[in-house]
Amino acid sequence: MKKNIIIGVGNMLFKDEGVGIYASEFLKQNYSFEGDIEIIDGGTLGFKLMTYFQEYENVIILDTVSIEDKPGEIYRLPSEVLLGLGSYRKTAHEVEIVEMLEIVSALNSHANITILGIVPEDIMSVGIGLTKIMEDRFEEFIAHAVKEIESLDIKAKKIDNILIPDIVKSMIGSYNGEHLSRIPNEEDIRYATNL
Repeated sequence: MKKNIIIGVGNMLFKDEGVGIYASEFLKQNYSFEGDIEIIDGGTLGFKLMTYFQEYENVIILDTVSIEDKPGEIYRLPSEVLLGLGSYRKTAHEVEIVEMLEIVSALNSHANITILGIVPEDIMSVGIGLTKIMEDRFEEFIAHAVKEIESLDIKAKKIDNILIPDIVKSMIGSYNGEHLSRIPNEEDIRYATNL
């Protein structure tokens, strides 16, 4: 059985819904780890994540949590706590994660699963990038993730300080309307052809 895996889940197309994926990439680009750990972007893999629940000893999921609290609040939810939280199931992948936990909890052998979640402000608007509240709380979310990783006897060392807008631009080319390279809009094209 493999040891430890961090899985960032979410959907980058819906504002704060991408925070888990951004966090996993942020860890990859800004930290080095000494010990047996993998960090992956789980996206919206849904039930395909179950393989990880069976192949690893410890699974840490970075995600949003639909808990009635103010945006930016951070929660550490071991799987047994999560199974008792009916209100958590709001987005499609949240429903799938809880359903997978219910299935694997009936098996003899499965990972210790912990959700490290942050309450989002906006997961309805289509847009790539975090809201201001989530940006302000992002470093603390990462600090909690690092603490969780270190609790597995893994040494974490910060090796870079790439900011979240640059991380997301490196992944998808855009962040809150800023692009890696400017794409001309319709007016620019009209103006250029009228010269």
